Amino acid sequence: MTSPHRALDFRGAALALLLSALWGGNPVAIKIGLHDAGPFTLGWVRFVLGGFSILAWAWWTGALKGFRIEPQEWRPLGVLGLLFTIQIGLMNLGTDLTSASHSAVLLNAYAIHTVVLAHFQVPGDRLTPRKLGGAVIAYAGIVILFSRQLGGGGTSLLGDVVVSISAALLGERTIYLARAVQRIDPTKLLLAQAVIGSAGLAGLSLWLEGGLPYRWTASLALAIGYQGIVVAGFNFIVNLWLLKRHRPS
Repeated sequence: MTSPHRALDFRGAALALLLSALWGGNPVAIKIGLHDAGPFTLGWVRFVLGGFSILAWAWWTGALKGFRIEPQEWRPLGVLGLLFTIQIGLMNLGTDLTSASHSAVLLNAYAIHTVVLAHFQVPGDRLTPRKLGGAVIAYAGIVILFSRQLGGGGTSLLGDVVVSISAALLGERTIYLARAVQRIDPTKLLLAQAVIGSAGLAGLSLWLEGGLPYRWTASLALAIGYQGIVVAGFNFIVNLWLLKRHRPS
């Protein structure tokens, strides 16, 4: 079976680097927002804003014309939304329990998980010796980071573990999206994440955190704006564009 993806070109690499830089600021924005809102509350508010950002993009590009979810698409969209909700919930919860710097390092390890998972799940995306060497070095760095925490334990270690699980799920979600976008319109995938993610996290927020932020502040607004418009809007849209054209690894 041949892969519809192609190797990364210069434009794709430049966009990927831009997305990585913007994603690097996400744990910091989450940490700032957590001063005024619980992790699940921060998540659902963020994705409501992200959903509106995606709708605005879809309207502007004409992607909403003839928009209709086919019967065979409900199940994969539901699975994606569930995976997304769990991954984001764990990311916010873990970041609440550890430092922003640890969260940033561990979350970005998702790229390494993606390389390994792509070998088994994406036709033609093989784990070459160079990729394997990079993965081994990256995983060694994670082991070193954890080894420094093992002696002391505490919430930081717990947070690191939770964020690491989220990063692994993010790697799997990246592979899932790369395969799904070949047969399902990107707008449907993006909106499935936003709608199901918002609903799931809102339910957890209402159950565990009262449903709303502790207080509304300028820093919370900026944090939500960055997470909702820049990351859940721009980054998600461009990332899916890349995944439709290039190999996940």
